[in-house]
Amino acid sequence: MCFNTAYREEPVIIRMGKTFMKKIIFLALVTTLGLIAACNFSNKTADAEAYRTAKNETENKTTPNNNKKLVLVELFTSEGCSSCPPADRALAKLQIEQPIKNAEIITLAFHVDYWNYLGWKDEFSSAEYSRRQSGYSNAFGLNNIYTPQMIVDGQSQFTGSGYEKALTEIGKAANENKGEVKLSLEEGLLKPNLKVEISGLDTKEGSDVFLAIAEDNLTNNIKRGENSGKTLSHMSVVRNLLRIGTVAAGEKTFETEKSVELNSAWKQKNLNLVVFVQNKNSKNIAAVGKTAITDNG
Repeated sequence: MCFNTAYREEPVIIRMGKTFMKKIIFLALVTTLGLIAACNFSNKTADAEAYRTAKNETENKTTPNNNKKLVLVELFTSEGCSSCPPADRALAKLQIEQPIKNAEIITLAFHVDYWNYLGWKDEFSSAEYSRRQSGYSNAFGLNNIYTPQMIVDGQSQFTGSGYEKALTEIGKAANENKGEVKLSLEEGLLKPNLKVEISGLDTKEGSDVFLAIAEDNLTNNIKRGENSGKTLSHMSVVRNLLRIGTVAAGEKTFETEKSVELNSAWKQKNLNLVVFVQNKNSKNIAAVGKTAITDNG
């Protein structure tokens, strides 16, 4: 309620004359109508503002922000590693809060398999993701691989729980020029067709084009290993990583179409498709884009 319409007569009013009483009633009516109009205007203004906010939120989810540079953040993690849960939370925070003003952060969590021997097999892990991390180790000149490890745009690496370090490196990466990735998705129940158009590439070496299928909002109750007894939550878990093409040195564009096979156990409303171009030797990310999959189930 914007106002109280209850009217309580005071004794002083009862003793007044009819003419003055009419004036009082008239003024009360005018005031009441004014309050009603003001309230209606306020409600309409609030409704319009709420609509604009909802509209902007919807547009932000479906329309790329051309003023922001897309930055790929990868996390190599494992449910069998006691140091990884803080890094998982840091990755989720980067994805959800988008803390860098001029960057749109795209996140991927690669669960490695080399911790599985400690008594808990990470169901999201893959030897392929361990090999991908080894490739980064060679590119960075590291003597070994470790978890949690975060990598920004293939250019910098650091301990995955280092949130402030991540902000610094993402800020740097957002100042770099990249190609533009346009993704068009024709929905299908378990095999949506994805059209990929990449332009504006500026690579001096051969590159691979990858498609990652990532799932949000996953949880697991860990029964053994270093995280025994914990319930772990995950975002951007890579369910599958596919190489869908290559780009020769100096080429500016790339196009392809791909039928994307989805596992029926994955929740489509939580799935994202991430396409990125990665230089073969330096491992730098030359372009990246993302689109969500609409739940058809």
